[in-house]
Amino acid sequence: MKKYFIQLLTTMLLLATITGCKKFITKEVKGDYPEGEFYKTQAHAILAINAAYRPLSFANSNNNRLWVFGDVASDDAVKGGIAGDQADIDLIDQFNITPINGNLEAAWALEYEGISRSNLVIEKVPAIPMDVSLQARIVAEAKFLRAWYYFTLVNTFGEVPVIVKPPTNANDLQIPQSSITAIFETVIEPDLIAAASALPPAYSGQDVGRVTSGAATALLAKAYLFQAKWDKTAATAEKLIGKYTLNTLYSNNFNANFKNNKNPESIFEIQHLNGQDPQTGNQLNQYFAPQVDGGYFFNAPTQNFVNEFEKTTGGIEDPRLNYTVGRDSMPWLNGNVFLKDWSSTGYLTKKHQQPLSEISKALKGDGSINYVAIRYADVLLWYAEALNELGRSTEALVPLNAVRSRARNSYLYDNKLSGYPNVPASLLPDVTYTNKADVLKAIQHERRVELGFEFHRFFDLIRWGATYAMQALSDKPNFKYAQNKYFPIPQSERDRNKALK
Repeated sequence: MKKYFIQLLTTMLLLATITGCKKFITKEVKGDYPEGEFYKTQAHAILAINAAYRPLSFANSNNNRLWVFGDVASDDAVKGGIAGDQADIDLIDQFNITPINGNLEAAWALEYEGISRSNLVIEKVPAIPMDVSLQARIVAEAKFLRAWYYFTLVNTFGEVPVIVKPPTNANDLQIPQSSITAIFETVIEPDLIAAASALPPAYSGQDVGRVTSGAATALLAKAYLFQAKWDKTAATAEKLIGKYTLNTLYSNNFNANFKNNKNPESIFEIQHLNGQDPQTGNQLNQYFAPQVDGGYFFNAPTQNFVNEFEKTTGGIEDPRLNYTVGRDSMPWLNGNVFLKDWSSTGYLTKKHQQPLSEISKALKGDGSINYVAIRYADVLLWYAEALNELGRSTEALVPLNAVRSRARNSYLYDNKLSGYPNVPASLLPDVTYTNKADVLKAIQHERRVELGFEFHRFFDLIRWGATYAMQALSDKPNFKYAQNKYFPIPQSERDRNKALK
């Protein structure tokens, strides 16, 4: 079964929280809709749900900083870039974080904007006279999106206020935090269960790219994983086993030519389309690129991350290293070689970047590559972890080794690898030991190298607990688990919402 993801980027709707909305079609603002004149037609419902997807993107206007929290805060990366540029990111890198940090402001505002737009859809669309099956699907999409935004919020900030209806006055925004358990069990889980039962497994035509039942099921499994509900994690992830397949070539997951239905591994993909006004392209293409390619060379991999990749006794490396990291004197994206002087660490990530043959230097910040937020390899590793925690360590080796097998078999499909089409002896051998603690270590290692620079690492460190996180982040002396496992609520929000503790 294949899954498909939304091409919503030629028609955008920007909704104000209470007062109304503006409609953008392709390039021009066509007119204003006061709230009393909107949510009247099927076309309005489609515009509204399209707007609820918008805060997901890494377009310039969103200032989406998920990569800062997921990568830079972790042991995988440092801020990089020019010294002094984006100083607030450096402060997160150093865990010298105050509530006035601009990245906190951006993340908080973006996630709650997504929640607000989702709430409007859930509240208003059921009253619109329209095709009932489309109506149900749109509401289910909004529930998935609301769950996504709350999941991101709770893992970034911990306890946060819960808003599930559009506010009608300022007093509606004076809301205390809910517990993490309550947010998961009263919002995230119910929204995803409802979405999974109502969403289709696939789309066609211009609807390709919308969230599917598979995406909702996957996020539900991840929600259970982050709560250590191992039995539910395993049972939910198992529903996806065999319904997706691993890409034969790992690097195709990060290739603009293998988006959506061209990628059998992608379960939830955040869409980007370049050349639009307002911009909907992927700015990460510029943020992570070297200066010689028109980039800002942020999110630079650490030596510690590079050292994590396995080698054979003959020195042949896990091919995922070269697919993930630009290294000195190794081939780069544009037919040239990478130079260590391009980065403060000597490395840059290749993921989320496109060659200049696809995106010119002048338009570097308007990339067309999507962000694959959930892919099948991730699900397989959740499944392996849950099985291992349930004492089913031998069974856990099957999904774990499937991920390792795909990586080593890159030699069968990539003619740029030296030795193609033969898999080097002893490269990434199957894990065979079954001791629970050792299998967990193998899964933790595999998640790091398989999913590196996909913005998951810091959140994994935190959910694996204080001992693991403190050891991994030992090079960040300011990091204290109890203090830093969640980021501070922005001061501007505390100034507005006096109910926060």
